[in-house]
Amino acid sequence: MELLRNSIPTVSLAVAAAALYARAVSTRLRPGLPRLAALLPVVAFLAVVPLVFTSSAIVRGVAGFFFTWLAAFKVALLAAGRGPLDPALPALPFIFTAALPVKLARRTVAAGATASKAKPSYSLVSCAAKVAVIAALLRVYQFNHRLHLYVRLALYGVHAYCFLDLLLPCIAAAGAALGMEMEPQFNRPYLATSLREFWGRRWNLMVSAVLRPAVYDPVGARAGNAAGVVAAFLVSGLMHEVLVCYLTMRPPMGEMAAFFLLHGACCVAEVWCAQRWRRRRTPRAVATPLVVVFVAGTAFWLLFPPICRDGGEEVLLEEWAAVATFFVGAGQKLFRYIYSRSC
Repeated sequence: MELLRNSIPTVSLAVAAAALYARAVSTRLRPGLPRLAALLPVVAFLAVVPLVFTSSAIVRGVAGFFFTWLAAFKVALLAAGRGPLDPALPALPFIFTAALPVKLARRTVAAGATASKAKPSYSLVSCAAKVAVIAALLRVYQFNHRLHLYVRLALYGVHAYCFLDLLLPCIAAAGAALGMEMEPQFNRPYLATSLREFWGRRWNLMVSAVLRPAVYDPVGARAGNAAGVVAAFLVSGLMHEVLVCYLTMRPPMGEMAAFFLLHGACCVAEVWCAQRWRRRRTPRAVATPLVVVFVAGTAFWLLFPPICRDGGEEVLLEEWAAVATFFVGAGQKLFRYIYSRSC
């Protein structure tokens, strides 16, 4: 693992090699225990690879989300012969889908990952707006000591959403440039009128696409839909505990798991209430703010504290300041280069 330490290119090559190995194994072994045994080394590798990034909490956290959370689950599903990975895919789309938090659109898969005429799901205007928001937030963070705790946490929530909704469309754009069409990962979560809609159809849809076949479907088939929902949220909470461990290098405290268990129980309660009061629907103008307030309030209580305590907040802010400095410097050099060439 020493060769991989703090090297994004080397880690990327190693993950790509692991994905190609998983594809080769899956073309030769039928779904079941033999394929699972052959793929377990890949799952183990994906679980530990974020730890090689010792110099950056942000990179370690992103690697944990990409590899330990999503890629490992995709490989485990592949062992059972379930999507989103398909060994029939060409090598490049298989690697792209395995290593990154994306899901190929169905028509792309059916066409063997050939280019589609559909319009891309990302928008340059939207991406530019999110870059501007993140830049403004980084400037505001300079006055963090003057801000109330809840104001800071609200800003962190906006920052996290903008970062993810900027990063994932950029990955989708790279896939489109290579002839692959990706399904959207966010669908304006701030417009959700229920927790079920927020988690199932609007927020980080790649996670839902993995949890549904891996947890919800098998548990729901045996113990009912409510048990399937709670089990899926519990697994999501446990994986978020793992991500916090990667991010902070501290043992889990259980708050992330509690957050997702609470939301899973509330989703079950929503279904129960909807079945009994079908004719009494809360107006969107009321339902959407209630969802936003509930998600934000429970996040302030359970989601952010494990990340921010014991100096974690300061570490992440320092890293984001370094990221901003890097991009500003790179932009200035690029501008000077273009200016000198034009003269």
